Amino acid sequence: MELTNHDITVHLKNGDSVNLTIFPISGKKQVLWKINESDAIEYGESSYQILEGCRYEFEVSGTRYTIKEDQEIVAYSKKEISRGFITPGIYVGTISLSIIDRKTGEEFGKFPIEVLSLKTSYRKDYRFMLEEITEKCTDLLMQHSSPALQHFTFDFDQDWKTLYQRFAFLKSIIDSDEFLEAITRIIESPVKSWKEEEEEADIRKVRKISNSSIRQIVSRSNRIPLPDNHFLKPTLSSIPSKLTLFRKYETVDTPENRYIKHTLMVFSHFVSEIRHRLTENLRAYAEALSVEQMLGNILNHAFFKEISAPTTLPLNSPVLQRKEGYREVFRVWLNFDLAAKLCWKGGEDVYEAGKRDVAILYEYWLFFKLIDLLSAIFDIEPRSIADLIQTTSDGLGLKLKSGVNTVIEGVYDSEIRKLNVRFNYNKTFNDHKYPKGGSWSRQMRPDFTLSLWPLGFSEDEAEKQELITHIHFDAKYKVDQIEELVGKQTENLDEEKVEQKKGNYKRADLLKMHAYKDAIRRTSGAYILYPGTEEFIIKGFHEIIPGLGAFPIRPSKIDNGTTELKSFIEKVVNHFLDRASQRDNLSYHTFKIFEKEKDKNDAVNEPLPESYDNIRLVPPDDTTVLIGYCKSDEHHKWIKEKCLYNVRMNKDRGSLRLGPAEAGARYLILHSKGELITNEIWRIRNIGPLAYSKMKMIYEGYPDPKHESYLVYELEILSLDEFDGVYWDISKLKENELGYDFTIPFAVTLSNLMKVKIQP
Repeated sequence: MELTNHDITVHLKNGDSVNLTIFPISGKKQVLWKINESDAIEYGESSYQILEGCRYEFEVSGTRYTIKEDQEIVAYSKKEISRGFITPGIYVGTISLSIIDRKTGEEFGKFPIEVLSLKTSYRKDYRFMLEEITEKCTDLLMQHSSPALQHFTFDFDQDWKTLYQRFAFLKSIIDSDEFLEAITRIIESPVKSWKEEEEEADIRKVRKISNSSIRQIVSRSNRIPLPDNHFLKPTLSSIPSKLTLFRKYETVDTPENRYIKHTLMVFSHFVSEIRHRLTENLRAYAEALSVEQMLGNILNHAFFKEISAPTTLPLNSPVLQRKEGYREVFRVWLNFDLAAKLCWKGGEDVYEAGKRDVAILYEYWLFFKLIDLLSAIFDIEPRSIADLIQTTSDGLGLKLKSGVNTVIEGVYDSEIRKLNVRFNYNKTFNDHKYPKGGSWSRQMRPDFTLSLWPLGFSEDEAEKQELITHIHFDAKYKVDQIEELVGKQTENLDEEKVEQKKGNYKRADLLKMHAYKDAIRRTSGAYILYPGTEEFIIKGFHEIIPGLGAFPIRPSKIDNGTTELKSFIEKVVNHFLDRASQRDNLSYHTFKIFEKEKDKNDAVNEPLPESYDNIRLVPPDDTTVLIGYCKSDEHHKWIKEKCLYNVRMNKDRGSLRLGPAEAGARYLILHSKGELITNEIWRIRNIGPLAYSKMKMIYEGYPDPKHESYLVYELEILSLDEFDGVYWDISKLKENELGYDFTIPFAVTLSNLMKVKIQP
């Protein structure tokens, strides 16, 4: 590309001409180029080119004409409508600036200008991704059993949008490097055969006599007499002057080569028909012309001039199915026939009105890459993928469009655990009240969402019981380096604020992943997919999820990066198989904590111990307190001296019903008969009581043990600031369901114990 003068002469259809001046005002250099005509035709672009994301000022000479205002791209100056601004934003592709009469608004001409992507590889990426999407779609079409596949014929009288989106599919096949390389291989190493050709030869030039020659020597007319001294004279008096001979020669006019020529002619005819039904100011016209010229140049090669028209199509030929070059063209023929039947409304997002939205195309391409990846890991229902193709009024439609939810479902079946798998493209998480799934703030719509939950639960039940996990992926085509997504590790936050004031915020994408993670319930991960090289993974805690990060997925046939992403998803699945994972435990406790809405009367607004030995204590709802009975002063004295508390260990009345709450009690409240208001509280040293025999109790000095075994809690005195001066009326505790016989030990939560606190 070469930088050109910013002054451009535009010739109008009424014979006038105007001078259009365009220059950048965004501070960037060399953002207006002019490429030569041949390159413009090859790329299907305008010769004059600017960059996305930049801002330009324009001026139209004279007082009669100006450029038609467009709210999205073209805006007039406040002082003069012959001047204004061109702001393409993120638009990429050809824009047509309409030259109109300032007074009447009548259009007198158009000036096309190309908006280039900031990514230098976008042309190559665009072609590559569209080609791969076409190949994937034709594979789906081959699996489709609709009668429309057999009976649909292409209608050239459709609207230009439908024509162009179909042509875009076909162009990606015909204009691919693989197709051109296949044609080159055929020309350089074609299939050949031997043919016989009759010719009249002077008998004196015949070197080899066959049976046919002997018969002709005996019977053929136009003979000449033999000399008397000739050795055949006794047998023959004369011989013919000429003989008919058969000569073998090598030729490329084979059924397979005739098929190749026929295929190219069909392609050329199709593209020509498309071009004749489009107006010249559309990008499709220039692209069709370029492909038509390319096919014409191939057919004009001397190789194809030797080949005649086919009488039959040898579709079962081993050459077409196996030989290098031929098999690629044969595959393209099959794809071409199917692609001509395919209508993809989502294609309008990519190339409608001359644009080339490579970022949206990257999303679509990622969709198919992720489908392939997930199909290799999970048992994806074939029908789920086949449903992407649906019968429409004008053929077969690809049900894939940005902003419209597309769902693929499957199962992960292992001996350990069976999981439901759901893959969503553009799923909207609406704002719902807990415990329903969705966002708890505002609507969120990640590009891709992988959801996993145990088989046997519906999705709604899995949401309510905290069993489901969502992992989100967002496509960011226009990013090359990881720093553009997440910023630098050592970035100064003060410098970041300065950049924000300039409109540059490098960590916006990272914060968006945090938004998904925080706002969408049951989200365990949010990751960016971008065409770079560096992976970036952050774990929220100790396990692979929850987490944030980025994976590089590149448009490439050699190393597209999906191997690393597949490995990550396999690790996530293995993590799900671990029934003792921290995430699984967290989700269970989250479910139990929020299963019921907390009553406002359940608040514990009381001073409580915060730690023990500098370790955070268990919350009061999970801390249990044993309410113990002291039968006598002698019993109470023994408890205080030995720092032990005993309960019966049998079925007799007064024995402790040992459950999880009693076994895990952290404190002991002591009271005596008739004394239901008490402030005597002990800390239980070890979790769970010990079993003591009668002999052990005697050894410990217990007064008059009457039972063979006891459960004994080890105690310790609390520090002075723990529950200092606090009294409890245990008669008000609701946990005692034993007929309010307070001589029988029972356990309560610390939260409920604090509700019966009284002032001394």
